[in-house]
Amino acid sequence: MKYKIAVFDLDGTLTNNKKEITEHTKEVLRAYQEAGGIVVLASGRPTPGVAPLAKALELEKYHGCMLSYNGGRIEDCTTGEALFERMLPDGMVARLSELARQENVTIVTYHDNDILTPNPTNQYVHKEEICTGMKAKYVEDLGAYVDFPVPKCLMMEHGVYLAQVEARMVKLLGDELDVYRSEPYFLEFLPKGIDKAKSLERLLKCLGYRREDMIAFGDGFNDKSMIMYAGCGVAMQNAQASIKAVADYITLSNEDDGVAYVIENLLQGIDLDTLIGC
Repeated sequence: MKYKIAVFDLDGTLTNNKKEITEHTKEVLRAYQEAGGIVVLASGRPTPGVAPLAKALELEKYHGCMLSYNGGRIEDCTTGEALFERMLPDGMVARLSELARQENVTIVTYHDNDILTPNPTNQYVHKEEICTGMKAKYVEDLGAYVDFPVPKCLMMEHGVYLAQVEARMVKLLGDELDVYRSEPYFLEFLPKGIDKAKSLERLLKCLGYRREDMIAFGDGFNDKSMIMYAGCGVAMQNAQASIKAVADYITLSNEDDGVAYVIENLLQGIDLDTLIGC
């Protein structure tokens, strides 16, 4: 099999618009794993938001892995061992909380199975609840409340305004953090050196594979680095235009089992060039 590792973003890629993996996609990925392939779920979601999908795909049985927090944590699904983990610098949550107040945007972080935020009824917090399956917990002063390590924070607002906030935050914090949007309305703040591509590079070293052995699927802004890094980068038909522009191939949409379409044909030894193209 040409690609021994298959990496999937979740929302807009592996899952449909109901945030579900279809039965057909489950069957195809089970066959891929039975054939010796390794499945990796790579998401900006917190670990508790990725784990149910890992379970649905039986990754613990087939030695699959999870990259959560955009690669801030890499976990072996069979052993539960953290192969890599990095947290935000001390005091950073308090700084980001104050900046969110100044910019008039909502901010969240995570602890156990909770989404911590001063604005639990915010429409974008609700989107995060739907994506992760986690519940929002009201915290009046996030900076004062968080006295424990956290992997990331997220600012939320309408995409047009958040693009302006992103530019200001990159200028202000770009030397200390990785700052980028995963969705038009989600602005991620992660420890320096954390993105999907860099974490996949760390994982490949652990597993003893090369980037040429990997195929990666995505649709959002935070998938760009891994799409470009993988031996084969596949964008969904519903992907952002900037993701399609750097992909090797474009598959069907997440509503049309685009992931299953590619993997099924790979299992049959069919060259992608005969199926899909940019």
